Amino acid sequence: MAVQLDDRDLEKSTIRRVSLRLVPFLMVCYFFALLDRVNVGFAALQMNKDLGLSPAVFGLGASLFFVSYFLVEVPSNLALEKYGARRWIARIMITWGIVSASMAFVVGPNSFYVMRFILGAAEAGFFPGVVLFLTYWFPSAYRGRIVAIFMVSIPIASFIGSPMSALLLSMDGILGLKGWQWLFIMEAVPTVVFGVACLFVLTDQPEKANWLSLEQREWLTNRIRADGTKKAASGHMSIWQLLRNRQFLVMAMVCSGASATGTALSIWQPQIVKSFGLTTIQTGFVNSIPYGIASVLMILWGRHSDKTRERRWHTALTLMLIAVGLGTLSLTTGQLASTVLMLSLALIGAYSFKGPFWALSSGWLPASAAAAGLAGINAIANLVGGGAISLVGWIKEATGSYALALLPIVILTALGATSVLMVTRGQAKAVPASAAA
Repeated sequence: MAVQLDDRDLEKSTIRRVSLRLVPFLMVCYFFALLDRVNVGFAALQMNKDLGLSPAVFGLGASLFFVSYFLVEVPSNLALEKYGARRWIARIMITWGIVSASMAFVVGPNSFYVMRFILGAAEAGFFPGVVLFLTYWFPSAYRGRIVAIFMVSIPIASFIGSPMSALLLSMDGILGLKGWQWLFIMEAVPTVVFGVACLFVLTDQPEKANWLSLEQREWLTNRIRADGTKKAASGHMSIWQLLRNRQFLVMAMVCSGASATGTALSIWQPQIVKSFGLTTIQTGFVNSIPYGIASVLMILWGRHSDKTRERRWHTALTLMLIAVGLGTLSLTTGQLASTVLMLSLALIGAYSFKGPFWALSSGWLPASAAAAGLAGINAIANLVGGGAISLVGWIKEATGSYALALLPIVILTALGATSVLMVTRGQAKAVPASAAA
């Protein structure tokens, strides 16, 4: 019994040390990743008029980010395995920070298209790279809550970034620059700084972590290796096998619904909120409300998923919540409070989805296919999310209604909720057992 208690103490101290070292730092990095990705939604409040961008043109330009992101995502994650997370994540952050700052100098639709495309290529691989990196450091039983905590950076980026972006827009005219130009520059600088910091904070593998004791390094290395051995028993999948695998494609489609929701709202929600006649500053603070609520609930949902060792329903129910929130939005037209409530429900679903889903996906994929599989799912989901941005702009311009423009996402998330329950039906008991190993 004494040995078991010692083992539990060693496990707790090791996980605590790793969590404090890696998770807060990676959360800050991801915060700036999301900020640099979605600040174009607030920049649009001034930029679209200055550059003469229509809703359809703006939607297309914003979505081009995800085209190049899709093309580069899997190669980037494979490069991370080859060159090491420390160097590769640093490279990604420094590159996208420089490109994001350069967005301040677009002069029209064509340069807007080009810079958004380059920005997507620069940032590609960061998120799945970090998810893969976390599998090197956390046993499977901890991944639901750790991924959820890490991914709380997504709603926090909009919760903090909305009022911050609105305030930066008020710098209009300083040193001859527009407010939207200051927005791109000021929010890109920290990305480069933290990119350099990656070289000093991150460590590629537990066995190289001199900030852990020898006993902690051995315990963590053996535990991660044991998880990998169990997963390897399920067989090897090449990237081409993944593309022909029904479960992989369904999981990518399921993820696409949540991705389309979060991505489309991050770009269009400031304009939806401002359409009620609010000032830019008021828009910033009101826009942050749904993200603040989602930030708290996604952590609680991820912890509950880990506690119950259940992934399927924790994933499916969040997609149902998105469908209800966006589906009801058309009934709330003209009412700011009810619109914010429905947007909150959709964003709670979109972000609470992430912890259980990525734990489910990383637990299902064999170790040999994890890098390509996680990146592939995320790349397809982001491509669909980017397409949703353009589709919303096109439908809004054609109908004048944001509610109608969001209806395709309602259909996609409802289909995703049904699909995840069907494709994982045979794994309903296997996934919790794996997580508890």
